[in-house]
Amino acid sequence: MSKTRFVLIGGFLGAGKTTLIGQLARRYVADGRRVGIITNDQADDLVDTQNLRSQGFEVGEVAGACFCCGFDDLVSTADRFSGDDAPDVILAEPVGSCTDLVATVILPLQQLLGDRFELAPFGVLLKPSHGRLILGSGETKRSGFSPQAEYIFRKQLEEADYLMIGRKDQLGEEAVESLRDSLSKVAPGVPVLSVSPRDGDGISEVLGLIESPMAAGQRLLQIDYDIYADGEAELGWVNLSSHVTAENAVDLDGLASALVGAIGQQIVAQDGQIAHLKVSVLGGDAQAVANLVSNESTVDVGLAAAREMSGKIQLIVNARVAIDPDLLEQLCRQILHSIAESKQLQVDSVTAFSLRPGRPTPTHRVTG
Repeated sequence: MSKTRFVLIGGFLGAGKTTLIGQLARRYVADGRRVGIITNDQADDLVDTQNLRSQGFEVGEVAGACFCCGFDDLVSTADRFSGDDAPDVILAEPVGSCTDLVATVILPLQQLLGDRFELAPFGVLLKPSHGRLILGSGETKRSGFSPQAEYIFRKQLEEADYLMIGRKDQLGEEAVESLRDSLSKVAPGVPVLSVSPRDGDGISEVLGLIESPMAAGQRLLQIDYDIYADGEAELGWVNLSSHVTAENAVDLDGLASALVGAIGQQIVAQDGQIAHLKVSVLGGDAQAVANLVSNESTVDVGLAAAREMSGKIQLIVNARVAIDPDLLEQLCRQILHSIAESKQLQVDSVTAFSLRPGRPTPTHRVTG
């Protein structure tokens, strides 16, 4: 029996991993290969899962813990893709505040399940907006995150087998080269590609590295779990789900954008720092997804429904922000009701889950 190629794509919150994985999946499917996708979050109701499923992909979700702490759930989720027609490729997206994945996921998979999985080189996608601030030199850097959260960002880059500079379509050549220079200091000798997950530019080069004979998991980290835990705990997480009823037709893209924009404005007003803010609006078989990836960014409709709908609509908010999670949940709830009122939507239900991630406790950790 041939092995399933297991592809792990890492990167900080808001880097564009889900969009990149969607592009990779489409290329594999076009090549006649069966694909399974595994998403990951600290809680249920994940926008990324709904996004990928709406594109027709088979998606499993590991919720309630990162891959390293939920290793057994990761394996059981991969098992559910199996049976008579196991996938040729599994694309897995770890939660964006996670690092030390070589020691806690890649090498354990190789050692324990190497008869089933062939591990691809580990790629990490760089979020340019935070990369410029955290990796920059010269003037005082103001990323908006603590040194502990910045530590996670750097460690993600250090353990990559190859690195990808994301949002190539939004960067000039000089900006790309500046980021390449910064990355060469953090991860010397590591291959660096530039890629646009949104329009697909650079995807062929990424696939070339994924399918290359390069060994996976070559860079074991030396990592301080106290600093790592403090960095994760800085972030407030909110997953909110609401069902509303629209008596009159409402523009799904406009609703997603309005909700993201209003929540983002309130976060900035409360001196919070956005790592990633996502809203999914689902009506019938149509979905709109809008994002903010930093305090300075503008609202981006990453997936357009291009449709007006009446009737039952589901709203999902995923917020990852350096702010108190209880305050973040309160803001999300208040703005949801305000936007619903302004657009004459009846709010039928709202459920929300807020947290600060706990200390990482990996199921396995290979140290040498």
